[in-house]
Amino acid sequence: MDVILSIKPKYVDAILRGEKKYEFRKNIFKGKNINNIYIYCSSPVKRIVATFKIKNIIEDNPNNLWAKFKDSSGLNDKEFFSYFTDNGKGGFAIEIDNLEKLKNPIDPKEIIPGFVPPQSFCYIETPILPKGKIGAYRINSRRCPRQASKNVKRTHQESLSNYL
Repeated sequence: MDVILSIKPKYVDAILRGEKKYEFRKNIFKGKNINNIYIYCSSPVKRIVATFKIKNIIEDNPNNLWAKFKDSSGLNDKEFFSYFTDNGKGGFAIEIDNLEKLKNPIDPKEIIPGFVPPQSFCYIETPILPKGKIGAYRINSRRCPRQASKNVKRTHQESLSNYL
């Protein structure tokens, strides 16, 4: 099983520059053996731009995660704690390993029928191969929302050129 993670363009850029070595999440994959993580760069890019393997997933409270990983987070403290503000539970730090930027970013709508960008992440049952060998894809609809967000604020328009 693989996962598509939605990440904002500014944080994708930090990952690709090597400044952000951890992706932080309030919720994590449940009971799945995850092979590949695909980075979906959200609006305005709207493409899968990179892939990585999970080196480690660390679960802890946000204060401890920040203390341990702030130097490799690609975030400032305001961004980090703002993300975890409404989270009464702990959080997760996904350690990024074997990061590969795709030479030709993939529009998931072209290969996944009915694709709607996930709010956080969604499972896919068949790998997306970065070498253009695109197969048949099925989405686990319980994790991929079927409603598109029409009120997306268009920011980072300049980021689009970094991926196309």
